[in-house]
Amino acid sequence: MSLTGGNRHDVTELLPLIDKIPPVRGRRGRPRRRPDQLFGDRAYDHDKYRRAVRGKGIRPRIARRGHPHGSGLGVVRWMVERTIAWYHGMRRLRIRWERRDDMHEAFLSLTTCIITYRHVVRLC
Repeated sequence: MSLTGGNRHDVTELLPLIDKIPPVRGRRGRPRRRPDQLFGDRAYDHDKYRRAVRGKGIRPRIARRGHPHGSGLGVVRWMVERTIAWYHGMRRLRIRWERRDDMHEAFLSLTTCIITYRHVVRLC
């Protein structure tokens, strides 16, 4: 994942994100390098990105504007929104004050550790 400006559209990082997917461990044999499908909301609805995703051997399941999606994607979206709210709960990350990318990414990593620790303590 790369660090981009705050007012950039998410779709600009779609292809670099797909390229950085690590091998999936599982059954014996050659590890899978790509997922079978990619789910996306209407913000990713453009034929250019559909072709690019298909070119990487992934079936795009991207909602078309003006049509119901039918995949149930919105059912679990609250988990993503909740996690982003947890990140914004850390004052240092709510507004980016650091000029250096490595410092900001270090604070993101530290926050991820804190969120994970709090979640594990709650489960135990």
